[in-house]
Amino acid sequence: MDLFDFSSGSLPLLVSMPHSGTHIPAEMAARMTEAGLAVPDTDWHIPRLYDFLGDLDVSVIRASHSRYVADLNRAPDGAALYAGADNTELCPTTTFDRRPIYREGEAPTEAEIAERQAVYWQPYHDRIADELAAMKSKHGIALLWDAHSICSHVPRFFEGRLPDLNLGTADGASAAGDLLDILRAVAREAEAVGYSHAANGRFKGGYITRHYGKPDAGIHAVQLELSWATYMDEAPPFDFREDLAAGVRPVLAGLVQTMLAWAEMEVDA
Repeated sequence: MDLFDFSSGSLPLLVSMPHSGTHIPAEMAARMTEAGLAVPDTDWHIPRLYDFLGDLDVSVIRASHSRYVADLNRAPDGAALYAGADNTELCPTTTFDRRPIYREGEAPTEAEIAERQAVYWQPYHDRIADELAAMKSKHGIALLWDAHSICSHVPRFFEGRLPDLNLGTADGASAAGDLLDILRAVAREAEAVGYSHAANGRFKGGYITRHYGKPDAGIHAVQLELSWATYMDEAPPFDFREDLAAGVRPVLAGLVQTMLAWAEMEVDA
């Protein structure tokens, strides 16, 4: 199986979907618990939710393998995203609700983690780097939208209910401040139809956003962590809800289109 699907567009925006995959190679699956094999921490249905991207002529990269194989949004050296907080690893060993992913004695060793980083993690990042470099060369600017979703209640990581739309720019380090401002304006408009939002709150952007976003060099990266409650059932079997998705999908399209419009203004300035 290919490690990821990639489609190229002509506009200076790459949409990354690093946690939408569910595939686990058989040799790894044989060592996993029932909880691990259920891959509950998947960013479920994100490609379906973002199906409007096909009409926007942007580039899209979508992982095929589960984050339990190798988390593409973690640092290759295993450094924690949030100092002092509970963090999951490059090769996770527990689910978000702290259930073991591997049977006793079957967790990956340091050597296996290094191998997975090379085999599964690195190619995805090489493709991102190449695409952003090509965009920057062609357009003078490059944009990265990292698309994620998560259960609205995950006590391990945050108290209470997560806002619906969580924008992250690493506290302004990964994207221009005025870009975040206009994205927040779109999110505030969405509040009128019932969607709450936060910017650089609990989710400030993972490794992808922080590593590739270099606004001084004309590369701007934004992560959106979307609450599952906006488009799907939050309990197994995690069914997609088109009745819910029909409401939030135009908001997502508005955010992406606003980002593209901002880039066009920047290039023309």
